[in-house]
Amino acid sequence: MELSSAAFWIALLQIIWVNILLSGDNAVVIALAARSLPPQQQKKAIVIGSAAAIIMRIVLTLVAAKLLLLPWLKLIGALLLVYIGVSLLLPEGEDEGGGHAQGNLLTAIRTIMIADLVMSLDNVVAVAAAAMGDTTLLVLGLAISIPLVIFGSTLLLKVIERFPVIVWVGAALLGFIAGELLVGDPALQEPVARIDSALGVTQHSFELMAGVLGALLVLAIGKIMLARRKAD
Repeated sequence: MELSSAAFWIALLQIIWVNILLSGDNAVVIALAARSLPPQQQKKAIVIGSAAAIIMRIVLTLVAAKLLLLPWLKLIGALLLVYIGVSLLLPEGEDEGGGHAQGNLLTAIRTIMIADLVMSLDNVVAVAAAAMGDTTLLVLGLAISIPLVIFGSTLLLKVIERFPVIVWVGAALLGFIAGELLVGDPALQEPVARIDSALGVTQHSFELMAGVLGALLVLAIGKIMLARRKAD
């Protein structure tokens, strides 16, 4: 597709728009992962984490169609999201030295990258479709989206500082996505279909139910672990 063609620019705008719409949950994770860092480290974590996540998304999009057909991949991804959701609810140590702060920065970046990778499994299909097989278009569109994701994460971080309850909402969101991801695994298609039939619900309704259960699971585990920490 030529740069001067109208089709190229229309497709580019589609990729940017789709990525903005699908990056809301990613912005939540980025903000949550960076919230416990010192102020000077927060911006660095957001910029590096967002850029690394977008680069991973480009690679993932190129092989998205094949990845989504692999059995058990979504199941593993769902378990990872539950783990990340719970870990984001647990507070970091208060008195940290410089070396420990640096370690937290690396931990935050790693959390951002893993969560974005898992949550992008479905999202990249829409982006790949908009790119229509044009790698240049794909890379350019996602690269332009980086500052938009960074801005969203930075804004959300300021809101979290004022309203800490958003941390719990964000963790619940990760659990919700994990539940939906789990029942969408190709290896579980038959048992999920049988459950749908037994309950008399549509697949979409069952995915929503699984998402709610996933959200409640993350919140329950987080609550239990916080109670144990306080007891210790």
